[in-house]
Amino acid sequence: MILHADLDSFYASVEQRDDPALRGRPVLVGGGVVLAASYEAKAFGVRTPMALARARALCPHAVVVPPRMAAYSAASKAVFEVFRDTTPLVEPISIDEAFLDVDGLRRIRGDPEAIARRLRADVRSRTGLAITVGVARTKFLAKVASGVGKPDGLLVVPPGGELEFLHPLPVERLWGVGPVTAAKLRERQIHTVGHVARVGEAALVAMLGGNAGHHLHALAHNRDPRRVETSRRRGSIGAQSALGRAVSRSPAEVEAVLGALVDRVTGRMRRAHRAGRTITLRLRFGDFQRVTRSRSLLTATMGTGVVLRTAVDLLREAWPMVIVRGLTLVGVAVSNLDGDGAVQMELPFEEPRADGLDAAVDSVRDRFGSTALRRAAMVGRELHPSVPLLPD
Repeated sequence: MILHADLDSFYASVEQRDDPALRGRPVLVGGGVVLAASYEAKAFGVRTPMALARARALCPHAVVVPPRMAAYSAASKAVFEVFRDTTPLVEPISIDEAFLDVDGLRRIRGDPEAIARRLRADVRSRTGLAITVGVARTKFLAKVASGVGKPDGLLVVPPGGELEFLHPLPVERLWGVGPVTAAKLRERQIHTVGHVARVGEAALVAMLGGNAGHHLHALAHNRDPRRVETSRRRGSIGAQSALGRAVSRSPAEVEAVLGALVDRVTGRMRRAHRAGRTITLRLRFGDFQRVTRSRSLLTATMGTGVVLRTAVDLLREAWPMVIVRGLTLVGVAVSNLDGDGAVQMELPFEEPRADGLDAAVDSVRDRFGSTALRRAAMVGRELHPSVPLLPD
């Protein structure tokens, strides 16, 4: 049996925990874009990511607070300590959720439901935060159960009752079904997971393509053989920042934010001793549509300069779209990571190497904090991460 533990409205809950005046009130965390909304705000239709102006129109009496990433990181670490005190088999998914394998703990800790109840109580007593837990035999269904059980709930899907629970749910509960896929399914009168299960795999493949069709057919029958992986290494390292509503921005302004993001990403790569070959630029436009642009290098790198030059080139290639559609988010990620941080030396060796500067910058930031050195273009500006990151 697997637990999916998911903190409720994480950023907003941390703000309400730390400021008693915010408890019971609608809270929005963000700048130009809502990064998180308390359940009191969600009751008015506020969602993420939503332009702050739109959110305030829906919920005029909401309290808006700026994000405090250090506080969220500390809270995440405290919660993951509770997870690891519960079971050594923990797979982090993001800063505020994880899978836990508790199947081997029956003799010493009781059945999975009892373990989940104790976990929720321990998280609340040790961190002051509410958490929802879904319990099922597969990772997919445990995550679905936690989503249905929110907020501050516990939902157990008993063995043998999986399809009875799953099939009445809307198609959006299936992993990989976003607005576009949901619209395609609903056009064909496929509204529930049960409908998907009855369509047949061949029809789904013809409708959605090979990968999506096979994937949804398996999930609709609760086929998910994945195990909880405690030692899984990240396939990419990235960061992104919400820019607020889509107003006119100069290339220099966006490149400054991109430079700060690359600093963050490459610093994390060097701490993890991971070098990568593929740099991906992520953009979100004013209509909330997203695009990515990628470029692969001949050799792996963890150097700030190389990654930044490549990311800026990708941004300049995509800039015509930004001019037309506006920009609300920019992000960068490095993938195709190696296993041990090996970097191919480049000729000529006698030229000054940029990794000496990277090492010096890392040393200062490690000793005096991440804000001890900043790019001049970012003085007076702050990055606003828009999605949860995996805990370090």
